[in-house]
Amino acid sequence: MINHTKITCPFLDIGGVLLTNGWDHIGRQQVAKHFGLDLEEMEHRHHLTFDTYEQGKLSLDSYLDRVVFYEERPFTREDFRRQMFALSQPYPTMIEMIKTLKAEHHLQLIVVSNEGRELNDHRISRFGLNTFIDAFISSSFVHLRKPDTEIFRLALDIAQVTPNEVLYIENTPMFVQVAAGLGIRGILHTDHNSTRAHLANFGLTSNFNPARPSG
Repeated sequence: MINHTKITCPFLDIGGVLLTNGWDHIGRQQVAKHFGLDLEEMEHRHHLTFDTYEQGKLSLDSYLDRVVFYEERPFTREDFRRQMFALSQPYPTMIEMIKTLKAEHHLQLIVVSNEGRELNDHRISRFGLNTFIDAFISSSFVHLRKPDTEIFRLALDIAQVTPNEVLYIENTPMFVQVAAGLGIRGILHTDHNSTRAHLANFGLTSNFNPARPSG
């Protein structure tokens, strides 16, 4: 069934939607194996302090001091950061589709994401997200973190839109549900094709051809 309410401002997650996750469990497994670290100990320390890093209350160097470099290591901090950052890869089809939708429907695009500052800065710059995203409501920038409803209220205030103008594209079910509690409709993203079909139900169709990406 087609929904005729006009969407003017999609909210987007980054990890799992536009890019791979920046520093998730699978990535930590890979990096721990690469450097010969005790994954169980690293995960324990990670979970004790990562929320603080994502809220912008801790630098990446301080996070690494607590999680990895609390003892001497046979590798450098820069080696470790390089491996962390290399985990971030784009989903080109999603990026190009979102760019096309923005241009064709004159949309405002707002990112609402949980990301530590240095990782977030790298991902924005490396993949040119600031060339088509209008504002980044990132947890490390605003010191609020999903699922706190205040991060969504802040995004609404900054975008100057009402909830019924927003469509939230997110791959974590709980966050979609939390946003729904504020009247923000959502798409639980699993893959490009299903998200494209859901977008069409909200009137956001496009001429984007994934076999012929622009640029």
